[in-house]
Amino acid sequence: MATPLVNRPAALRLWQTLLLATLLLLWHVLTQPGLLPAWFFENDQQAAFFFGEPVKVGQRIWHWFFVGRDIYQHLGVTLLETGLAFAIGALAGLGGGLWLALAPLASALLEPYIKAMNSMPRIILAPIFAVWFGLGVASKVALGVTLVFFIVFFNVYQGVREVSPVILANARMLGAKPRQLLRHVYLPSATSWVFSSLHTSVGLAFVGAVVGEYLGSASGVGYLIHQAEGVFDINTVMAGIVVLTGFALALDAAVGALERRLLTWQPRHGQTEQQ
Repeated sequence: MATPLVNRPAALRLWQTLLLATLLLLWHVLTQPGLLPAWFFENDQQAAFFFGEPVKVGQRIWHWFFVGRDIYQHLGVTLLETGLAFAIGALAGLGGGLWLALAPLASALLEPYIKAMNSMPRIILAPIFAVWFGLGVASKVALGVTLVFFIVFFNVYQGVREVSPVILANARMLGAKPRQLLRHVYLPSATSWVFSSLHTSVGLAFVGAVVGEYLGSASGVGYLIHQAEGVFDINTVMAGIVVLTGFALALDAAVGALERRLLTWQPRHGQTEQQ
């Protein structure tokens, strides 16, 4: 029986690279003059105007990082806002989820308020935070925290509540104290849920930072994108999106590496199929 592609990392990476190259080539071809049907756009230049051109997007990124070197200050601001929002939101969500999962009375009392805050479209808080904290880093971090917090909170809350009653009973029979239960039962049970939420929260932390910069800022990648949109420079807009996506993937990879280090007891995908 042939080995599944998912169990051959090198071959899988090759196919992923080929897929990316195919998409870039398709993007390049479709934005060249005269290739799309006449009824699709009024003139040959509109495809590139609306979707940009991958070559020019690559040139803009190259200029940012290696020629003009003017991206580093803006990127540093965005990464600072994202990192703070991610760290504060994750820690607050972890602490809040553990506390309410282990405090039934507080959970019952606060449940409708937490659901109401989670149901609120939190992007609309951006102008309020700008008034409260100004147009600096603090308002972007505050928005990012509101996006990250609830993802982590609900995953931790659910993970702790789904601890096996049998395991809890056995631990109590062995004389485990509340602190030992927290360390050896509740936290290991919630760890998988925590990392699942962290992978989702990476993108949301970037959303909080960039949206805040977009609405009011003098620096950051979101500010560059907003400035480019003002002059209909779609290539710079796409370049900013690519840069943000790349760093979001790097942060997600860091979370994945930490997950593999802490969850060494968990079988990897593919190992269970071979057993």
